[in-house]
Amino acid sequence: MERMSFLFSDAIAGYVTHLNRSEQSFGIKTSDGREYKAYLTPTTWGRITQNLGESYIDATQRLAELLSAGQHVFAYGIFYPQSDGYKFEVKSLVFPGDAPGQYRHEEPDWWIQQVRSIADSYLYWQFGYPQNEIDYQDYRTFLRATGVKKRDDDYLQETDTISRLVYGFASAYLMTGEDRFLEGAEKGTEYLREHMRFYDPDENLIYWYHGIKVTGNREQKLLTSEFGDDYDAIPAYEQIYALAGPIQTYRITGDPRILQDADMTIDLFDRFFLDPKFGGYFSHIDPITLDPRAVSLGHNQARKNWNSVGDHAPAYLINLWLATGKQKYADMLEYTFDTIEKYFPDYDNSPFVQEKFYADWSHDHTWGWQQNRGVIGHNLKIAWNLMRMQSFKPKKEYLSWAEKIAYIMPAVGSDTQRGGWYDVVERLLEEGAEQHRLVWHDRKAWWQQEQAILAYLILHGITQNPDYLRHAREAAAFYNAHFLDHDDGGIFFNTLASGVPFLMGTERFKGSHSMSAYHSTELCYLAAVYTNLLIAKQPMNLYFCPLPGGFGDRILRVSPDILPPGSIKITTCEIDGEPYFNFDAHTLTVKLPDTHTRVKIKVQISPQ
Repeated sequence: MERMSFLFSDAIAGYVTHLNRSEQSFGIKTSDGREYKAYLTPTTWGRITQNLGESYIDATQRLAELLSAGQHVFAYGIFYPQSDGYKFEVKSLVFPGDAPGQYRHEEPDWWIQQVRSIADSYLYWQFGYPQNEIDYQDYRTFLRATGVKKRDDDYLQETDTISRLVYGFASAYLMTGEDRFLEGAEKGTEYLREHMRFYDPDENLIYWYHGIKVTGNREQKLLTSEFGDDYDAIPAYEQIYALAGPIQTYRITGDPRILQDADMTIDLFDRFFLDPKFGGYFSHIDPITLDPRAVSLGHNQARKNWNSVGDHAPAYLINLWLATGKQKYADMLEYTFDTIEKYFPDYDNSPFVQEKFYADWSHDHTWGWQQNRGVIGHNLKIAWNLMRMQSFKPKKEYLSWAEKIAYIMPAVGSDTQRGGWYDVVERLLEEGAEQHRLVWHDRKAWWQQEQAILAYLILHGITQNPDYLRHAREAAAFYNAHFLDHDDGGIFFNTLASGVPFLMGTERFKGSHSMSAYHSTELCYLAAVYTNLLIAKQPMNLYFCPLPGGFGDRILRVSPDILPPGSIKITTCEIDGEPYFNFDAHTLTVKLPDTHTRVKIKVQISPQ
């Protein structure tokens, strides 16, 4: 094969092995153990990762100090061809911290500061807050890269993207206690209930519209999906994610109307999406007959998938159980995880789970864009949620499968050269190939990085396996080095393989059918929980603001997530700034005062 004779730019992520001052070079070893020699130039510059809302942290004058053995670094530069291969000259360096083993994203308030910035950006972009009131009539599904709305006379307000925004505001309030975020969450929940919720008196159940199409002053409700994959059907995932924001808000307020909405939506799942013969939940139902086997559904007829079975837990069901402690939600959680554990593994054929199924659980390799392809983030999402379930209902099957995914995925799903995690791959190796082929591109989506970070954080927090901490740190370092938009705010949708933001088409948007405030704020919330309470062993505060009459038993359940029994406790509690002592430290509950006004509750959670 002819030697390549052209230069190209690319990145290497890894750990410094040594610094040679005389020749201005250093060694860098990748996560999977390959070592490179990199050269500094007179114009090489460096920075230390800064959070949203922080000023630039220049490190150019400190390169000799920072390039010490063991230091994690992202090096971007130019590969110049030469007779013995290539010479890599570095043009920029990003350091996740200022010493080996130090990561800025592990600072106690890192994720709190980040969620505050993201939530404030969406308040400003969507509503012009604080100059204007928060009014969801002004909400737009699509936001440009700078946060500017696509201002059309005709526009669509999607139920799921509003719900995901509400989730972000509610999570920001839980972490900061700042009232503007609670206002955004409650107004958004109310808007969803008034405009996107349909009550069927004949069936006595609730389902949620796909969205609202607004033309001038006219509002047209859209029951069925407008998207090609789901067109003219009611997809399970839209009903699932309609609950994400309201349920996170319910954790703060205890609004009984939200709980009723959730119960009636679960009734919809159990009566029309649930398969009583083979088990699991169908992915779509016909909008007229509510039949998942209707011929009118076409390629979605009698199908099941990851979203219809697995997404209940992270989107709303775990939070619903945390807020209520009700056994029926616990039973549904166990049922969904047992179903996933039974049918999704396919390791005789592929390192990736099977995601699409026919009614009898035979594998569907023909559906739409998925074919016989794997979504890397879904594999990681399963591992993350199995570990949550393991703390709630321990089973050897949950733990062993989560650890199997954690062991397999880095080699087939991560970029061991540059850092970060890929998107969609062919589940089967091509003949003669050594790597699973990437389907459309080698870009890296923000939400798939989130799944990797959370999976490996909770895996390490529970098992104490140092390899899991390394993977968690590498993923979080890549995300915080490359996905934060320090110019316009918020999080980039995609980066190139090297970490450079990709700003083309819908992937340049800050709001779209795919992106709102959900995954970025979910990451902030749970990364803070796992890092502080399970790994760094330091306390964190949570904030609540129950309605009078909210939480019917007057018990506020404050556990931030499903964590190992006995691992955390309440250390202090305040109501409206005054110490309050009517709480049970170990059951993580606060007995609410009998009051006719709202109170603000601050709870400090600490590791045991």
